[in-house]
Amino acid sequence: MKKGVLLVNLGSPDSPTAKDLKPYLDEFLMDERVIDVNPVLRNIIVRGIILQTRPKKSAEAYSKIWWDEGSPLIVISKRFQEKVAQHVNIPVALGMRYGSGSIKEGLQQLHEQNVDEVLLVPLYPHYAMSSYETVVVKAMEDKTAHFPNLKITTLPAFYKSPDYIKVLSDSIAEKLKEFEYDHVLFSYHGIPERHIRKSDPTNYHCKIDGQCCFTNSVAHHSCYRHQCYATTELVKAALGLDPEKVSSSFQSRLPNDPWLKPYTDFEFERLAKEGKTRLAVITPAFVSDCLETLEEIAMEGKEEFMEAGGTDYIHIPCLNDRDDWVALMAQWINNWEEKGVLPV
Repeated sequence: MKKGVLLVNLGSPDSPTAKDLKPYLDEFLMDERVIDVNPVLRNIIVRGIILQTRPKKSAEAYSKIWWDEGSPLIVISKRFQEKVAQHVNIPVALGMRYGSGSIKEGLQQLHEQNVDEVLLVPLYPHYAMSSYETVVVKAMEDKTAHFPNLKITTLPAFYKSPDYIKVLSDSIAEKLKEFEYDHVLFSYHGIPERHIRKSDPTNYHCKIDGQCCFTNSVAHHSCYRHQCYATTELVKAALGLDPEKVSSSFQSRLPNDPWLKPYTDFEFERLAKEGKTRLAVITPAFVSDCLETLEEIAMEGKEEFMEAGGTDYIHIPCLNDRDDWVALMAQWINNWEEKGVLPV
């Protein structure tokens, strides 16, 4: 069998315009693993309410971070793909869960190179039904419909891989050396609390209280909340950070629905008012900088923190196409290609 790799990231609109945002947001928000309500209600929420105003607002946000080469997430993902391909002996393709350059297109590129066994790599360190899981489900749907003879193996969520934690920690340490901080905030993308309970195979462990994420359980294999807190703890230990100067929060949420807490914007205000006026923020739910990191955290977050009384603020970039992150991904791919071994 000839092996190949498909790296998959979130995706992006084709341009920072309301015209291109509307179909992108429609595909994204109509995903049953993103807004997980019955189809009729989802259609009303998305097409009857959100898409009436959100495309224009999102276009304005995207326009603030758009590069000359295009969407930062797409540009970074392509750079990462090209670099990884230079360090492995098998084809490496790139796909997006939403928007142009789809998962199907990525699988087609590999198929045309006579690949019949694919390592699917969701570019998300943590498991969540609205990110990691939807990539896997979509890839399997496309395989069944268009590439029935293709074999797909999926890279596990790698949030606790020692090698990954080292690369992430090194990237953070480099920036912290240049910044005298009062506090380091790990801001993870938010998800509805019900997603945590839906992903709990035991149907009882995930209570979203002060104990469940720190009490060993098989549920942790698919618990986004536990995995986020575990990442913070592992990096904190690796860097020897003062526990009193580190915390975790969750950014982005929709109104009228309980999402994971504490909310990042609330934490900006709380920390500033507690006298922690020099803040470093890291966004480890993403491996590639995107709207949620470059605009929501690096721009809006800084403004919110400063207005609350902060004096100094940095957003530590995602891993993007760092050489050590490229080398690690290539190592994982080579281990799978040569020995059938995957990390974690």
